[in-house]
Order: sequence, then structure tokens, then C-alpha cells
Amino acid sequence: MAGPVVLITGALAGIGRATALAFAREGARLVVSGRRETEGAALLKELHALGAEAEFIRADVRHEDDVRNLVDGTVKRFGRLDVAVNNAGTEGVPGPITGLSAENYAATFDTNVLGVLLSLKHELRVMLPQGSGSIVNLSSTMGERGAPNASLYVASKHAVEGLTKSAALEAAASGVRVNAVAPGPTETEMLKRFTGTAERKAGLVAGVPLKRAGTPEEIADAIIFLASDKASFITGQIIRVNGGKTAS
Repeated sequence: MAGPVVLITGALAGIGRATALAFAREGARLVVSGRRETEGAALLKELHALGAEAEFIRADVRHEDDVRNLVDGTVKRFGRLDVAVNNAGTEGVPGPITGLSAENYAATFDTNVLGVLLSLKHELRVMLPQGSGSIVNLSSTMGERGAPNASLYVASKHAVEGLTKSAALEAAASGVRVNAVAPGPTETEMLKRFTGTAERKAGLVAGVPLKRAGTPEEIADAIIFLASDKASFITGQIIRVNGGKTAS
């Protein structure tokens, strides 16, 4: 029996890449997406080495034509869409609110919020008539709390959680599930960029009760669970994978 058809945005690094490799090991058929052709070709080579049927489609989730073509290309290649992981995101521009601009807002929200909205729109366009499917969005620990000098990123992830819950309610009657995974500090290049220095990174990690950052593979495991039939009665939920950071 052929494995599920899985589409992953922002698949070329960090959590997205780890998720693609994990799904490949599970026997999924994959479409991976991102903006960089060279990295896309390299990931595709790794997926093929694992025995996966896989294709790379370049797409920028800020542009609806790209997202439409990505989803249509997935269906053209594999005939359906079973799982979508909306991982494409940016840490945005840090700094106090008084120093931010409309351009800073657009640079963060166009990817983190509009990108998720457009992805949901076109993924559901396919999944709702199918009567099945699972969508997993990527939020963050900051999707439920504030953080100084990170207002745009925080606000964008709050928006992702709102989109997740609303889409889940719209899709539930059709048998399509929509959830989100909200990682805490995770060992990725984004975390390095976000913290800026080793000292700031260590300070952030020190606030995690398990006293370490997560790994991309640990976040991927949670995504695969939510996407699977083992989570068949879970929809509209935000699964916080953060080492206990939001336990208090």
C-alpha cells in the first residue's frame, strides 16, 4: 500500500528538513518546498536515498500563485494530498515596538501569517472534497505569551494559533483535521539568529525546565504523530513541545 502524500513548506532547513526526513523513513510520498533551488535539490537527493518518492517544488508562501501551483503540483504528481505541514516562517525583525515599521510588520506577517492563510486555503481546497486530511501548522512557545523586543514574531504566532483553531472548526464536518505544534527553543539556525549571541541563547535555554533546547527531530516526531491516524480525534489543538517552558 502506498504511503500518505505529504506536503511540507519551509522544508529546506531546521524543523522542516527534519520532518521531511522523518516522513520519508515512515514511507510517505513527499513534496518538499522552499525558495532555494540548490538546497531543494540536495534535500531531494537525501529523500531519494531513503527510498522515498519525492519531488521538490520551489514556492514562496507569500505569493498566492506559488502556493496554488505548489498544491496543484502535489496533486498532479501523486493524485491527492493527505498531510500538509505549514512550516515556512521567519523570526522577523527584533526590537522594541517604538522602533518598528510597517515594512518590518509586512516582512514578518507576510510569511508567518499570510503564508499560513494561503497554504490553508489551497490545502483545504483539495482536502475538503476528499473528505480526509491532516494539516499541521507551526506555532511557537511565543504563540501564547509575550516577549520583549519580539512583538512582531509573537503577534504572528498568536495569529497562527487563531487561524489553526478557526480552520479546524470549518473543516471538522468534512473529516479534515487542523492542528499546530508549538516548539520551544529548538537547535536551529533560526534560534541562533533570534538570540544573536551564545550568551543570550544560553539564557533562553536556561528558562526551559528540562534545561536544554529541543532538537528538530523531536519536533518532527510530534508533527508526525498529529498527522497520523493515532491522533484521529485531535483537531483544533496546539501541542506545545517545549521541555515544560509553558507549564507555569
